[in-house]
Amino acid sequence: MPIDCYYFPLSPPCRTVMLLAKALGIHFNIKIVNISNGENMNPEFLQINPQHMIPTINDNGFILWESRPIMTYLVNKYARNDSLYPKDPKQKAVVDQMMYFDAGTLYSNLIKCYMPVIRGQAPSINEADLEKVKRSFEVLNSFLEGKEFAADDNLTVADFTISTTICTILVNFKMPIDLYQLTGSPPCRAVCLAAAALGVDLNVKNTILTTGEHLKPEYLKMNPQHTIPTIDDNGFYLWESRAIMKYLANQYGKDDSLYPKDPKKRALIDQRLDFDLGTLYPAFTDAYYTWFFTGVVPDQAKYDKMNSALSFLDKFLEGENYVAGKTLTLADIALVVTVSNFKIMDYDLSKYSNILKWFAKIQDEAVKYHEIEDKALKLFKDFADSCTKKK
Repeated sequence: MPIDCYYFPLSPPCRTVMLLAKALGIHFNIKIVNISNGENMNPEFLQINPQHMIPTINDNGFILWESRPIMTYLVNKYARNDSLYPKDPKQKAVVDQMMYFDAGTLYSNLIKCYMPVIRGQAPSINEADLEKVKRSFEVLNSFLEGKEFAADDNLTVADFTISTTICTILVNFKMPIDLYQLTGSPPCRAVCLAAAALGVDLNVKNTILTTGEHLKPEYLKMNPQHTIPTIDDNGFYLWESRAIMKYLANQYGKDDSLYPKDPKKRALIDQRLDFDLGTLYPAFTDAYYTWFFTGVVPDQAKYDKMNSALSFLDKFLEGENYVAGKTLTLADIALVVTVSNFKIMDYDLSKYSNILKWFAKIQDEAVKYHEIEDKALKLFKDFADSCTKKK
């Protein structure tokens, strides 16, 4: 008689038992229990397992639950040798130690961190819980130093359960991308808009420049240039807003509409992004940031420089709905943030009809534009007003 296995495919403990059964050549009679529909609370299942948990096995009347005891039972009864779960007391103890580390620390911290968000019980991941997950992996990494396997010189049941936990976080519970930013900063706003358009979740970490948070050793380790925005994508550090926007599109875009792979289309977007970086945005910052931080009111030459840059953009938009092609791209997202800065400073844009038409369109089309920009622009304006009024 085959062993009945009460199982739910999304469950990591269930997947661990399935992996071991495959390795042992055991055939299960799979009985799907959809816990999301409460099938584990049905009377017939409670009669088998009053703790109503999965996986549960029924080996010809012997009923057992908890994935790790199931694994050790299967090895003890059905394995051809004891390599997966040694009989030697010391070797067995080390395997048990690593399985309990997974059960009580690694997997436990993972579930505590992510499950409330998955179930809709919390709006976002708790930072303290996320730190526990990171610490758990640091400890595991130290355990594995110089080793190929978790608890012995060969594969054991400890490797099955720990590897499933690792796969779970890599596939289903990917660590969110940390964004070190300052709300109101134009480059940071552009990254947030790009992430929203791509459907990428960001774990925002506000970095207060006035208190020197960007000069602390832990920040300099990520970004020796100590600028914002900076992202930490699971140990991959990147700064410069436009580089970050391109990376997010290349790595996480469901399609290439925001940053096409076609060389000519991509080159045009890059051209507009460089125009923003090298011409339009510097014209704004050269005039207004100097005013903010030194009290020197922009002279006519600076206004002429801004007018010239805006005239170029207006020309680019002649007869076009977007700045770099026929659809919304990263170039529109970067430039709409820069143009909004001019609006905040009450700069007269009335003679740039193409810009105004485009600006209104992008505000309507950019994902979460008002949710992201309205609060950030108010903070930027408050900052600008406080600077100019002091001078």
